Amino acid sequence: MDAADYRPRTAVSGGPLELAVLWGGFPLLGAGAGWLLAATTGWLARLPWVPFGGLVRWLDRLPEPQATAGTIAVGVLAGLVVAGIGTAERLIVTVDAAQVRLRRSDENRTISRVDTRVVFLADKHLVLLDADGAELVREPTDLSAPALAAAFREHGWGWADDDPHRSAYRLWVPDLPGLPTGADALLRARERAVRRDRRDDARELRRELGLIGVVLRDDDKRQYWRLTDRAVAPGSEQSTSAERDAHGR
Repeated sequence: MDAADYRPRTAVSGGPLELAVLWGGFPLLGAGAGWLLAATTGWLARLPWVPFGGLVRWLDRLPEPQATAGTIAVGVLAGLVVAGIGTAERLIVTVDAAQVRLRRSDENRTISRVDTRVVFLADKHLVLLDADGAELVREPTDLSAPALAAAFREHGWGWADDDPHRSAYRLWVPDLPGLPTGADALLRARERAVRRDRRDDARELRRELGLIGVVLRDDDKRQYWRLTDRAVAPGSEQSTSAERDAHGR
């Protein structure tokens, strides 16, 4: 058995500094915003176009120092809420010789090393590819690239400093030849979802495209694509799950 199999797990996260920024920085920013609001309510109340004009005028009528203390308290509370959301949503990557666990909020994903050919960071996403070049994971992250590279390499994973398939991507345009059957319709739907910032829809459509062997890369709301080694050939009878659901099969 390889010596890496006996090494303890390595966890990569934002660490104490990230938590300090979340729980210290955001409440302070909220407090500053609350103080600034209290200091400018008199001026804002005289502007006819100011948003939430009724609330601003109500704040301007409150006595001091209660008005300033109240707006600062509300700002701090808003900062704490943002810090709590940020803490729940931060990604923690735990690597050992056999698997990697990705934890974000209440979601846990585990990917086996034997299923993974290469790991890399691309466009602020942690990506794991299988032997056919298909994506096992594409997870957004701001984690340090050197820390992630060291963790995966320490446990014997194949780490690449960039996407090894980057040169294979082509810009998608409607009715482009060479795509599997049904891919063009999915790409059209995903383009609309991306432009309307419907992230859940865009993520689901990416998954559907992955099922027929199409891997995507986004650049300024433009879609670039490549095919995996097991991509469904044009004209194949295989359908996506969306097509199966539409026909009740």
